Amino acid sequence: MSALDLKGISKSFGRLPTLAGIDLTLDSGEFLVLLGASGCGKSTLLSIIAGLLDPTDGKVEIAGRDVTRVAPKDRDIAMVFQSYALYPSLSVARNIGFGLEMRGASKAARREAVNRAAEILQISHLLDRKPAALSGGQRQRVAIGRALVREPKLFLFDEPLSNLDAKLRMEMRSELKRLHQMLAATIVYVTHDQIEAMTLATRIAVMRDGRIEQLGTPDEIYNCPATSFVAEFVGAPPMNLIRARAEGGALHVAGAPQPLPLPPEHTGAGLKAEVLLGIRPEALRLVDANGLMPVDVDLVEFTGPEQVVDTRFAGQRLTAILPPERRVAPGSRIAFRWPPERIHLFDAETRRRV
Repeated sequence: MSALDLKGISKSFGRLPTLAGIDLTLDSGEFLVLLGASGCGKSTLLSIIAGLLDPTDGKVEIAGRDVTRVAPKDRDIAMVFQSYALYPSLSVARNIGFGLEMRGASKAARREAVNRAAEILQISHLLDRKPAALSGGQRQRVAIGRALVREPKLFLFDEPLSNLDAKLRMEMRSELKRLHQMLAATIVYVTHDQIEAMTLATRIAVMRDGRIEQLGTPDEIYNCPATSFVAEFVGAPPMNLIRARAEGGALHVAGAPQPLPLPPEHTGAGLKAEVLLGIRPEALRLVDANGLMPVDVDLVEFTGPEQVVDTRFAGQRLTAILPPERRVAPGSRIAFRWPPERIHLFDAETRRRV
């Protein structure tokens, strides 16, 4: 039995459509990340799963039970919000166990559940403190602990790390990954941060304009993007997309000194003439200045383990990630090559993978 089934979920606010026919099945133990830019509908979809919003059309099933019109408290879910939403006057222990207290659980049962969650989250030494005496990461652990003690069928996370600084976000990502592996919990997680999505998810749903643009594993999303939108959205720096024309078994870029070879799986047959040639920045290799793809260097950003090089190729921007020992200078001319299997092609009109 699947842990979550979304069937034809649509949502409109007046005449404004926000979700357009979302179909999704989540198996028990999966970590699904809803990934997208602000306004794509990911938080609206999470609110519908939680019961905070009613869908305009469609059905929500949790563990085989239709909960579309069921109140949030009766859905057997637990939610962790962007804001920690802790009670400032209560201790950490009371905050974690408050939901159980409201449900009439005995003191002994609450104490056992709180101690177990605190041990898992490594905050047992903080149980007597008030939220004001905690760091941001510790407060987020308390909020997660409050969800853990419920032992729900489904955990919902709404951008829980966005209020933390970069170092704490990295630490909490590792904690969430560890928790998922330890508990085999079923999680739906909303974020706009593609690094969070890639590191945490077993599957990612990339959302755009109220629809799922692509659903797949992190490896599938990154290495086989279904559309040019996914190709550019997932990856930092994003995939390079170069306008080209497929003709005569090669790719012709206006202004380029020579044609570029087609990827090995393409012969040119069936290709539309106008395509977008996609190359990940890390796939580019620096070669002799008279190589296949000569470029002019505009900007070099040194990050320590690598250098990000912005260049121009035939009037189009091209970004490469190069090792730090291969220093290049702004204003110089260099050239790139790439493994043929690392090339992606997209239809220039539909923007879908070909």
